[in-house]
Amino acid sequence: MNGLKTPDEIKLIRKKFRDEKKKVVFTNGCFDLIHAGHVDYLTKARELGDALIVGLNSDSSVRRIKGDKRPILSEKERAFIISSLKPVDFVVIFDEDTPAELISEVIPDILVKGADWPIENIIGREVVEANGGEVKTIRFINDQSTSKIIKSILDKYKS
Repeated sequence: MNGLKTPDEIKLIRKKFRDEKKKVVFTNGCFDLIHAGHVDYLTKARELGDALIVGLNSDSSVRRIKGDKRPILSEKERAFIISSLKPVDFVVIFDEDTPAELISEVIPDILVKGADWPIENIIGREVVEANGGEVKTIRFINDQSTSKIIKSILDKYKS
């Protein structure tokens, strides 16, 4: 998995891109069951800059946020899938509930979240804007989510 990096490796990569005056885009999420909405979102995020870094919630982080039955896929599987997607340049796993610390270390040029997040509530916004960066939201193409996929599967197989 070439795209999976440690936080220390990501900091070095970020420095290299900054020195080369290349725009780094950062987004984050659980990305549990990958669906078309995820791929469209990541494609649109990548189009905003020269490289896309995805902060991926660790298994323990997902459990704290989503409950004991999640994630469906392990962080290693999720990292492999996400890093294999064409628009994604690098993946870094973080264990905290939010990517605030990671964003403070990376300081991306553009921070991206889904349009379901009001910009003023996006974690890391203050750090990015204070360093001359932008915070953007991306509208989802469909109303899909991992939770909806799980519910659909359960509904179809109820006895």
